[in-house]
Amino acid sequence: MNALPEARGPLSGAVLEAVAAGPPGSGRPVVAPGPPSDPWGEDHQLALHLCYDLHDRGLAGVDPDWEWDPALLAFRRELEVPFLAAVREQAKPAERVGDALEQLLTEPVDGSGPSHYLLAEGERWQAREYLVHRSVYHLKEADPQLWMIPRVHGPAQAALMAVAFDEYGAGRPDRAHALLFARMMADLGLDPGYGHYLDRVPAPALAVVNLMTLFGLHRSLRGAAVGLFAVVEVTSSPGSARLAAALERLGAGPDGTLFYREHIEADAVHEQLMRRGVIGELLASEAELEPDIAFGIAAAEVVDDRFAAHLLERWKAGRSSLRSPLPDGPA
Repeated sequence: MNALPEARGPLSGAVLEAVAAGPPGSGRPVVAPGPPSDPWGEDHQLALHLCYDLHDRGLAGVDPDWEWDPALLAFRRELEVPFLAAVREQAKPAERVGDALEQLLTEPVDGSGPSHYLLAEGERWQAREYLVHRSVYHLKEADPQLWMIPRVHGPAQAALMAVAFDEYGAGRPDRAHALLFARMMADLGLDPGYGHYLDRVPAPALAVVNLMTLFGLHRSLRGAAVGLFAVVEVTSSPGSARLAAALERLGAGPDGTLFYREHIEADAVHEQLMRRGVIGELLASEAELEPDIAFGIAAAEVVDDRFAAHLLERWKAGRSSLRSPLPDGPA
């Protein structure tokens, strides 16, 4: 676990100041935010990420009792409400989940996302930046989705467990996807320590992971969590194939492509499990969740599109997509 990051404004500063003072109640309490902040902004997203990490890996040197501190939970809620509202404002859910899933399965002929860019014209420094962004999620891959498992039951729960089992190596610790991602980072000369690059990762990348955790932590959003996870699994295989080819073109060794090569086959299976085993079974027993699942699919596209737009805008201008560039990146 790495050192605490630098604050990016009053919200993240308030969280860091409170948790660094000692156990809950030993220092200055966390109070609700003041004037509204930009829910997509750096300060807001880092503050939310810090609150969520207390439920996950924890924060370096921070008493774990902060996880359930009532004042901090109230503070977190004040961050979640405007973020969720901002996502809802931009999301355009399909009326039927089946229609949304069919759209996800259709690969555009003229695709233009980060995996397309990296394969066609990306440079090694851009590939390294991409891994730094994605390390916020992939070094703990599937952890945010595990919150769903006690929230669905019957066949849908069993299918979710099957997907999660694969994510953690299917009984082989050396094949856990988070470990494969760490090996890929090392192959490209990056530090694979969890949180090592947090100070460099900007708000659009944090928002992708924050939304996963937000949905996972709230039972009222469990349908949305399922929809978001379906997007991750349904769209992964073709993108992973492009990224594996891009990294190989840019000089990655076997460890530098194994993570994405693993996902080409695994997520092709997971796509079927999510569509039929999870969503199909869940709708058969709880049809009222269809609008929530459709919203989760649309919400995932909102944060993914914002992240992709950030990367491509910076890269096409020859600029770093990180808050501070890596040593081999542009000045």
